[in-house]
Amino acid sequence: YYDGFYKFCLSLHILFAVIGFGAVALNGLYAQQIKHRLQSGRIAEALAVHEANMKVSQIGEYFIYAVFILGFAVLGLSDSVFKFSQTWLWLSIVLYIVGIGLSHGIMMPGAKRMRTLMEEMVSGPPPAGGPPPQVAEMQTLGQRMGTVGPILDLILVVIIFLMVFKPGGP
Repeated sequence: YYDGFYKFCLSLHILFAVIGFGAVALNGLYAQQIKHRLQSGRIAEALAVHEANMKVSQIGEYFIYAVFILGFAVLGLSDSVFKFSQTWLWLSIVLYIVGIGLSHGIMMPGAKRMRTLMEEMVSGPPPAGGPPPQVAEMQTLGQRMGTVGPILDLILVVIIFLMVFKPGGP
């Protein structure tokens, strides 16, 4: 099973994982930069950082999907050395699906809503006598995303551990 085409697909699987997950792994750092700019009243700058982060994450998303597809290609080319019944494999698939669900259910909608709220803040003057009404919603979204982000990081670490050590595998 360890022929040239298998190695090629495995190499792409690993490369796409590095590109895809690498593109989103540092989203928390972008979030800190956005928060800093928002707190200092530089809303347009915060929006620019957010938009750049969204574009990088969107590109990374395609690579993350390709990782899943290439994983099945590697599995199919393994001449049954690797099987769905092996713990490391089925658990990696389950964790990947959970991660995608959290990303699509919480992180991506939250990031899109944050962009909308920042656009609203940039387009109009803040109300007199207090913070813009968008700030409270952004704080709530930030807390939710700040909780889910580390969970996604942990899922990635566990999947990498499973892929390297293959518990319950050959």
